Amino acid sequence: MLVKIHTPIWSCIALWAGLVAGSAVAADDAELRRDLTSVIALLGLPCGQVISATPLKDDDHIATCRDGHRYRVFIDPAGRVVAQQLKP
Repeated sequence: MLVKIHTPIWSCIALWAGLVAGSAVAADDAELRRDLTSVIALLGLPCGQVISATPLKDDDHIATCRDGHRYRVFIDPAGRVVAQQLKP
């Protein structure tokens, strides 16, 4: 499932900026998980809470949720925040 935001959601973009900054330091792992949880919730997807986050590259993470859902959260070429549900 691919979810795209077609209208600017500045809070989502601000949270994404936190994701990028938070992924640089291991001590900010809890902050990264909180930011990913917020982004996924703002996109209206089921998650509950992100329990682990794996950076793939800048602006691209795999988020694993407490309820078992997994998402690839990234910024697409158009600058939109996207959460793509991954198969278990």
